[in-house]
Amino acid sequence: MTLFRNTMSVGGLTLLSRIFGFIRDALIAAVLGIGPAADAFQAAFRLPNLFRRLFAEGAFNTAFVPMFSGALETEGADGAKKLAGRIMSWLVAAILIVTILAEIFMEPVMMVFVPGFVGDPEKFELTVFLSRIMFPYLACMSLMAAYGAILNSLGKFFAAAFAPVLLNLVNIAVLVPLAIWTLENPADVAFWLGVAAMAGGIAQLALVFFTIRRAGFLPAIGMPRYTDEVRRFWLLALPAIAAGGIIQINVFVGTVIASQADAAIAIIANADRLYQLPLGIIGIAIGTVLLPELSRHLSSGRDIEARASQSQALQLSMVLTLPAAVALFTLAQPIVRVLFERGAFDAAATVAVSHTLMGFSLGLPAFVLVRVLQPGFFSRKDTKTPTLIAGVSLIVNIGVSLTLFPHLEHIGIALATSTSAWVNVGLLVLFLARRGHFRLEGREAMTLAGTLGVAITMGLALWALALLAGSVFAPGFFFPLQALALLAICALGAGLYFALLHVSGVQPLGAVLARLRRRR
Repeated sequence: MTLFRNTMSVGGLTLLSRIFGFIRDALIAAVLGIGPAADAFQAAFRLPNLFRRLFAEGAFNTAFVPMFSGALETEGADGAKKLAGRIMSWLVAAILIVTILAEIFMEPVMMVFVPGFVGDPEKFELTVFLSRIMFPYLACMSLMAAYGAILNSLGKFFAAAFAPVLLNLVNIAVLVPLAIWTLENPADVAFWLGVAAMAGGIAQLALVFFTIRRAGFLPAIGMPRYTDEVRRFWLLALPAIAAGGIIQINVFVGTVIASQADAAIAIIANADRLYQLPLGIIGIAIGTVLLPELSRHLSSGRDIEARASQSQALQLSMVLTLPAAVALFTLAQPIVRVLFERGAFDAAATVAVSHTLMGFSLGLPAFVLVRVLQPGFFSRKDTKTPTLIAGVSLIVNIGVSLTLFPHLEHIGIALATSTSAWVNVGLLVLFLARRGHFRLEGREAMTLAGTLGVAITMGLALWALALLAGSVFAPGFFFPLQALALLAICALGAGLYFALLHVSGVQPLGAVLARLRRRR
């Protein structure tokens, strides 16, 4: 299948996951709001996710996928399977050690992670308690990411892309009774959410485990042994860990700064969920498909095909991302109100989250472009350059966060995150271009500029339609009508956008559909 069709397949499953995720997040907002218990839950859930992205999605994927894809091309299935077993043994050992140490020293760890909570003993103790419950989630998700990387390298994208749906379904199954039979103590609600997160992690791992076993590619995990292949893996993985570490330090710094203000972590977490929808559907989907695609091309010496794949990925990502970013910025408040404003989540919370969402939406195209550009390095087994670039973006993020937070609080952190992402993109493009791995032709640049112009035109239309809707999006208005109005505005905006793309000749829809149907 083509890069486009694989991307649309993964993106479609991610969309399904995000839809259930919205339902889950709306229920969480309704039962927890943005109070102390919500802050504690979001902070506790961030900790295992930080390590997961560092060890599994960061080091493992970026170092392992090119090696595994190359082994498939040169050594066949048996050689690739043995390689996976030797490397995964080290991943399992690392996760086990980190989990044990974290469970023992969770209290001092959280003193560093959320220092602003220490002054509120009840909130801090709840955060530590929830962190101990949810930290083993790291093991489930790291193994799932590893098995998913193998399946993706084999061209089997369904299981890993569908697995997050299970997490959301498990959470919803717990949240529905919590919403119906409201618990008086928010800490009790947070506890059951922590249990649901762990159960969802186990369900995800089970899905990919049985899928990879059915495919006959289940690696044998044993005692870690240091071999030449493992040495090459660590030479690639250590810079990737450093790069991932820098990215996660961004998350860590944002959490530390946000913990100084009441409800800031919960506000950022809710806004983060919304911009993660297009990022997951477009950026993560394209990155998931593009890395093994580039690795296979380069392992076989098909440099022209590799450049073509990356160029196509960039064009497709911007066609889908630019209108999403404009829509999130223009309709931020109606979106947040329709999705979240009920129960403990009031109108003031809607305003705070929508302003933060606007800050994140400015960086959404950059977040996606990072996912498109980084495989250009990783597929060539260069993990050092993205590490240095991530280090520069970290410095920018910290500097802008510290400058803006005293004045804008959670909005300042969103703007700092977006600014650092654009710096990251600029440096990735510069280094790839200097090495001859990336070139934006004149026609491609004109297409991108035209796509941006059409997206802005759509944004003006969305703003006018929201203005015409007027009181429909006022606090407390009848929810079904609000939801229908928002859906209608989004549908009209999407129709206008694609119609203008086609009529203007910027992106004729026939050419796009032809690419989707084309096979390798």
